[in-house]
Amino acid sequence: MEFMRDYPDDATCLEWLWRQRLSLDGEHAYCPKCDRDRKFSKVKDRPAWDCHHCGHHLHPTAGTIFHKSSTSLQLWFYAMYLMTSTRCGISAKQLERELGVTYKTAWRMFSLIRNQLMDESDGPQLTGTVEVDEASVDGKPRKKARNKSEAAKLRERSRATVLAAVERGGRVKATVVPSRRDPAIRENVLSWVNPNAIVMTDEWMIYKGIGREFAGHSTVIYSAREYVRGDTHTNTIEGFFGNLTTGIRGNYKKVSHK
Repeated sequence: MEFMRDYPDDATCLEWLWRQRLSLDGEHAYCPKCDRDRKFSKVKDRPAWDCHHCGHHLHPTAGTIFHKSSTSLQLWFYAMYLMTSTRCGISAKQLERELGVTYKTAWRMFSLIRNQLMDESDGPQLTGTVEVDEASVDGKPRKKARNKSEAAKLRERSRATVLAAVERGGRVKATVVPSRRDPAIRENVLSWVNPNAIVMTDEWMIYKGIGREFAGHSTVIYSAREYVRGDTHTNTIEGFFGNLTTGIRGNYKKVSHK
């Protein structure tokens, strides 16, 4: 109900985009043709604003995932609301049912929002206190095992290892790595985390010596049943992995390594 109150129609969503992207006060914006700030007004029956001085049009949706989309802008906003407010994720089929669109449309919207709008892989490095950990997400082997030994090998091949780092109270970065022993873990941590940050990890061997690259490095010893020592813990990143695995089980049941 709060969403419908704040974004009741397409016009409200378009106005929000105009103010967020181009005009803080809703009237004045930078005109590339005039090369200065000018007063703009809404063009009737078009998703654009025109300059009072030269008539140049500015389109708030240009360069966004909404550009040239025939889907209602309010439905785009509602899809973003559902994806970000559903704690353990939402599937494209659920999006299809909620929005009343075809599965093809729902899948396209879902893919663009997740892979373009929400992508922060090239964003600023994580700062402050950063927790780092990795977890295995089990896939389902295609081949049936003949014995226990072969079953273990098939499980290992179908298992995906997810590495993640999170700022306390801030952003999270995550990716899939080949294994828990892969050098890519260290390389990703060095590229994700600012050298001035304090890193918190468990005692896994891949993190040994990583403190030399950062302002500090604290470790919790899970093997000794130590989960918190003062401010040192990895509970935030464990919570992220909890939501990740719950979302996979709830929405997709199983995922392949691919």
